Amino acid sequence: MVTPSDVTSAPTSPPPRDVETDSGLPRIVPRRHLGRWATAAAALLVCAMVLNSVVRNQAFQWALVRRYFTTPAVLDGLLLTLWLTGAVMVLGFLLGTVLAVMRLSGNPVLRTLSWGYVWIFRSTPLLVQLLFWFNIGALYPTLGLGIPFGPEFVSVKTVNLLGPTLTAVIGLTLHETAYAAEVVRGGILSVDPGQTEAAQALGLSRRRTLRRVVIPQAMRSIVPTAGNMLIGTLKGTSIVSVLAVHDLLYSVQLIYNQTYQVIPLLMVATLWYIAVTSVLSAGQYYVERYYARGDSRALPATPPQRLRRRLSAARTRLGTVTAADARPAIDGDR
Repeated sequence: MVTPSDVTSAPTSPPPRDVETDSGLPRIVPRRHLGRWATAAAALLVCAMVLNSVVRNQAFQWALVRRYFTTPAVLDGLLLTLWLTGAVMVLGFLLGTVLAVMRLSGNPVLRTLSWGYVWIFRSTPLLVQLLFWFNIGALYPTLGLGIPFGPEFVSVKTVNLLGPTLTAVIGLTLHETAYAAEVVRGGILSVDPGQTEAAQALGLSRRRTLRRVVIPQAMRSIVPTAGNMLIGTLKGTSIVSVLAVHDLLYSVQLIYNQTYQVIPLLMVATLWYIAVTSVLSAGQYYVERYYARGDSRALPATPPQRLRRRLSAARTRLGTVTAADARPAIDGDR
């Protein structure tokens, strides 16, 4: 029979050192995921192999890439690409917002017209639309302003009116408008109808309710998709090179058609697209964070904040392990 004195006098084995805190209380040790570390190591190995093959491949001719990266012709093409992207996105979302409101209105004519526009321009490839607008002079040689079935006051030849750059702006804008209309409509529908009812109960007009109540709340749903559209439009502007518009891609094409250095010039365009896309992605992240303020009480940490927290946690763990390793030596000295 075991007595309380036996239990008290029985030797007890000390807790493992890796689960003991400074206060002597046991702590929880996280589970070691060996498979996760092995997968990460294999992925890093593959990335290192790919990076090594790209850096050390002489066919890329990185010296020529550095030489042409900031040439005036390439920078001019980059500026035109950025201008096209900004103009198309602004005009596309302005017209798309109008179409979205028309689609949600109670007027059946406006709803039908909005639906028909979206249906036509989403069903037609972008390249076909650009080529159609580029050859619009064959269908309408002149454009005039006057009285229907009456005299014309002003007329101009279409060839003189629509150049390659203006044709690109019109074609890209009309194409993006159809997608922007659906993005804005989806964002408006994501807002609780009770918000509109509460605004109307306060006496706000429908226009002011849409502008001050619905649209700000809908931005939480609109911004992520709009950011993706912005990046897609930036890359999609390269298609205007078929119209001889001097964008980034067409500029490098002009250079390698003379020098026959295709791969280095294509790498120049690729690196510029990656750089601009990375900046836009970072901006999209902070815009989404701005409009998510009212969605949750605590905003998620930004990447710099997460990095600082991980570094602080790593320093804390390193200090704890160092102190735990040093403690047995001190006890032995005593």
